[in-house]
Amino acid sequence: MDVSVETAKSLGLTAEEFDKIQQILGRMPNFTELSIFSVMWSEHCSYKNSILQLKTLPRSGKRLLVAAGEENAGLVDIGGGLGCVFKIESHNHPSAIEPYQGAATGVGGIHRDIFTMGARPIASLNSLRFGTPDNPRMKNLVRGVVKGIGDYGNCFGVPTVGGEVYFMPCYNHDILVNAMSAGIVKAGETVSATAGGPGNKVFIVGSATGKDGIHGATFASADLSEDSHEDLPAVQVGDPFQEKLLLEATLEAIKTGAVVGMQDMGAAGITCSTSEMSAKAGCGMRIDLSKVPTRQANMKDWEILLSESQERMLIVVTPGREGEILSIYEKWDLPCAEIGETIEGDILQYHYEGKLAAEVPADPLVLGGGAPVYVREQKRPDYLNEIAKFNLDQIPVATDLKAAARKLWNSPNLASKNWITRQYDSMVRTGTMTTNRPSDAAVVYVKGTEKALALTTDCNSSYVFADPHKGGMIAVSEAARNIVCAGGEPVAITNCLNFGNPYNPEVYYQFAEAIRGMGDACRKFETPVTGGNVSFYNQYTKAGQTIPVYPTPTIGMLGLLDDYNRMMTLDFKAEGDAIYLIGTSRNDLGSSEYLRGVLGVEFSPCPYFDLEEEFAIQQAVKALISRNLVQSAHDVSDGGVLANLIESAMPRGLGFEVQSRDGIRKDAWLFGEAQSRVVVSVRTTQIEEFERLLQAQNVACEKLGVVKGNAVVIDGEHWGEVSEWKRTYETVLTDIMTAEQ
Repeated sequence: MDVSVETAKSLGLTAEEFDKIQQILGRMPNFTELSIFSVMWSEHCSYKNSILQLKTLPRSGKRLLVAAGEENAGLVDIGGGLGCVFKIESHNHPSAIEPYQGAATGVGGIHRDIFTMGARPIASLNSLRFGTPDNPRMKNLVRGVVKGIGDYGNCFGVPTVGGEVYFMPCYNHDILVNAMSAGIVKAGETVSATAGGPGNKVFIVGSATGKDGIHGATFASADLSEDSHEDLPAVQVGDPFQEKLLLEATLEAIKTGAVVGMQDMGAAGITCSTSEMSAKAGCGMRIDLSKVPTRQANMKDWEILLSESQERMLIVVTPGREGEILSIYEKWDLPCAEIGETIEGDILQYHYEGKLAAEVPADPLVLGGGAPVYVREQKRPDYLNEIAKFNLDQIPVATDLKAAARKLWNSPNLASKNWITRQYDSMVRTGTMTTNRPSDAAVVYVKGTEKALALTTDCNSSYVFADPHKGGMIAVSEAARNIVCAGGEPVAITNCLNFGNPYNPEVYYQFAEAIRGMGDACRKFETPVTGGNVSFYNQYTKAGQTIPVYPTPTIGMLGLLDDYNRMMTLDFKAEGDAIYLIGTSRNDLGSSEYLRGVLGVEFSPCPYFDLEEEFAIQQAVKALISRNLVQSAHDVSDGGVLANLIESAMPRGLGFEVQSRDGIRKDAWLFGEAQSRVVVSVRTTQIEEFERLLQAQNVACEKLGVVKGNAVVIDGEHWGEVSEWKRTYETVLTDIMTAEQ
């Protein structure tokens, strides 16, 4: 097939990139070679529009065992000769086109990133964004995504222990599906994604290669439109049972010591794994594509190279030990084929049916090598001027706050996600400690030790939309706050950065400022970034109008409990306990669920946030928990203090009597989402010591009231029984999802 600049553009390359490819090769590429550059230089693989910003993030720390982006996932020392491997990635575009397989293969792919490093996955989380759920199309997307996550995770045998779900109009066309996995590995049993050096043998293991997922990386680096359903072949198809076999076989193969390196075949398939492993080792590979097991006849060379069929990995093996690897995969009834060898020099040779199909250097293909790096234009978004005009004094306090609270409580963003979570198995492997003990973060026991992992995913995109820098700081800080409230110590983060088109200067401003905010917070909390994923082009084009999603930098945070008995939960424990707010109540309704969902105000400022104040409060909460001075801890976030109190009351059916603070608007006191606040309950016998500790640390607190009865009582007024609020909480989303269309 003849190639031209038009061919290059059809594959997602620019005219300048087409010229650069010719310069690298010293000749005109053939179609297969052009396809290789297309997928490897897509944003999804090369990070060409984002890498300069990403490099500003803190990427080193005392617990990190590998540098950010160096391996398939982050690796953190948790002590006792153990490491935690964890990562979060997106599968947004595939899920918007084919929600079941898109979400399922997102889960499968992130787990492979974990066990290709030698770790056994022990926990799965997710972060999901949907449009308004009463829309028939959106209901189908929700159903498909949730079923895909549940079916794959449940069959694979890893518990889904936590996550977050938001429903907002900005995601009516582009939904976000971010999947996170964490695993445990013993020291000395990790595997690197490297080819090692010349003379090693190259194997492909796992499922046979098909035509699904071809140009999936390019598909992920383009806008969705009304015609995107025609890109269905770019969506991969998963098989969790095959992946379970692949997990067990791979961990067994690693223990032989015969494995030099290993990499999951995710985005760009064989192309990506061969080029990245070679570039890392400073060598090349000679690959015979005719030896790749395929499940469809007459596949072309470029189809085999670019296929993103799932449950496959590339393994580089020490020469002379091929038989050991073959016998293990044969025992597990998995295809395992030797397809080539590593060679001297920075060159990748792909042969097919006795002919050289493509010959390209490895280093220019990959991030950090010769892949393009761009600096994009930034422009402060015009809508921020509208936000700057917001005046809280022009928002009247509702005459019936009780009715306003009921309306707020009917928001699917605040309601229980039990319609979703009951489709997930959270108890498989019996390590989950928070299935029946509600906590701000998921806590997972590390078997054979006294340790537990605390895990969370967090991002309120409304805050980032209102102020990208401050919103980025809040995303990290709230994740840390959740870890701390669960009794853990924040250790490190992974991130999934979901934004619109980077060629839009306003979108790139959001991206750059959000990263700046994340970096500021990560440095303060000493939680370095271990890696993650950038997902651009989350926007929809219709009738000439482009609609990007809210900027959504999802934070996946890892925390550690050295003693799992120190785990803290959010539920009130006993009648008579005092209820305190650590932090300060403020006249603030900015970007709150109440302002947006109840009053319909789209443009309002980010809620109050101060990084130093946030850090001080988290340090104080850690000290209180370590000294057993609080019975419960729950951070104030979506829905404000009222939502926080009801969430703490529901698990045991314990009510509360509280007083609002003088000098604060009552709606702001009830529903405001000002940051850096934690509600705790305290035994009466420990109040003096509790207050003394906070005073010594110069941290503000105010007594709200007392745990009492089974009703919600505010300023002496009865606001209903806890059981009534719980009934609404548990049925809102279920009623929406099961209503007749």
